[in-house]
Amino acid sequence: MNPLLAPVAALAVWTHVIVLWMYATRLPAARRAGIVPDPTAPRGAQMAALPVSTRWKSDNYTHLLEHPTVFYAASLVLAVQGVDASWVVILAWAYVLLRVVHSLVQTTVNHIPVRFVLFASSALCGLALSLAALHAALA
Repeated sequence: MNPLLAPVAALAVWTHVIVLWMYATRLPAARRAGIVPDPTAPRGAQMAALPVSTRWKSDNYTHLLEHPTVFYAASLVLAVQGVDASWVVILAWAYVLLRVVHSLVQTTVNHIPVRFVLFASSALCGLALSLAALHAALA
């Protein structure tokens, strides 16, 4: 097995942890707020009634479905091309670790300057992985 697949699987599992945490906090908060699902309500209108700390989990889940798609694509290209250089694997794990820490910051204290540094750092790891994937695909 290519060692690049382990961080890919780890981030996928982490995404499921966040979605479970999101629903574990959102459903009770929605009940307390008396929210009844309304498919005709404007997108996000009902969410505004939830406590902000509850919405942070939902925001993070969304974030885990956005930028990490680039990580998944780059990592899979590298794995398919048989690239398993130690620096690439370390970079992939660094990306995952930074995204997990970003999640923990966003879902608990949501300190934006710290989140920005974590996001920017993970984005640089993602860029490096993408460039390595492009190089591998063109080689």
